Amino acid sequence: MTDDPTDAGGAAGDDPADGAATGGQGAPRGGASEPPTERLALFPLGTVLLPGLLLPLQIFEPRYRELVGELLDLPDDVPRQFGVVAIKLGREVGALTPELYQVGCTALVRRAEQLPDGRYSLRTVGERRFVLRSVDAESRPYLVGDVTYLADDSGDAQAAGALVPVVQGLLHDYTAKLAENKALDIELPDLPDDPVTLSYLVAAAVVPDIARRQELLEAPNALSRLRAEQSLLRRELGLLNSITTVASPNLARIPPSLN
Repeated sequence: MTDDPTDAGGAAGDDPADGAATGGQGAPRGGASEPPTERLALFPLGTVLLPGLLLPLQIFEPRYRELVGELLDLPDDVPRQFGVVAIKLGREVGALTPELYQVGCTALVRRAEQLPDGRYSLRTVGERRFVLRSVDAESRPYLVGDVTYLADDSGDAQAAGALVPVVQGLLHDYTAKLAENKALDIELPDLPDDPVTLSYLVAAAVVPDIARRQELLEAPNALSRLRAEQSLLRRELGLLNSITTVASPNLARIPPSLN
C-alpha cells in the first residue's frame, strides 16, 4: 500500500548473535522476568509503517546498501527484514541520531533489485510490531535496536467482530463522500472481515498524520484500534458533509521520502 523511495540500513558483523542483518534472529536477550529481546537493524523513516502495508524503497546511502547486501546473503529460510521506526524529532543525518518513537514495525524484503549505479530498489511489506528497548548507535554504521515483538490480537473477539461491519460501512461512506465532493475517486477492494487486518487497513487508508497513525500502531489490540477509527471516520464524515473539498488522503501509498 505504499510507494516510498527512501534509504535503508547498513552493515553487520560476522557473529550472528551480534549482527543486525540476521533477519531479527539474533540471540535472545533479557532475563526470565522480562520478555526476550532480539537485535534488529533500524531504519528511521518520516512515516509509520503498519503490518500489511507495502513499502517500496530506493536504497542509495552506503551504510544501507551494505545492510541490503548482507540481507540478500542470508539463507533462504532466514527472514530478510529490518525495523522501521518513525522519527519523532530531528533527522538521521551523518552521526546525528533522531528521536524515535518506541513502537515500530519490521519490513520484510519481498523483492530486491540492484541498479547499475549501485542503488537497490526494494519492495518490502510491514510484518510484526515491536517495542524498541534500546538503541545502539556505535557498533554499526546504522542504528541497531534491541526489540521485543508485540502480539497482534483482537482483544475482546466478540466486540471486535461486532465493530467490523460498522467500520467497513463507515469507510465505504467516507470514500463515497470523497468522490461526491470531487476530492478523490477511490475504488475500495473487498474489505477484510478479520478485525486485526481491517484495523491496519483503515489506519493506512485514512490517517496521513504521523502522530495519529503512530497511536493506532501502538494500540494494544484491534478492538481499541477499530474504536478509534470508528470515531475518526464519523468525525471525517461530519467534516465532509459540511465542506465541498478536502485534502486528499492516500489510500494505497505512503508519499515518497528520501533520507
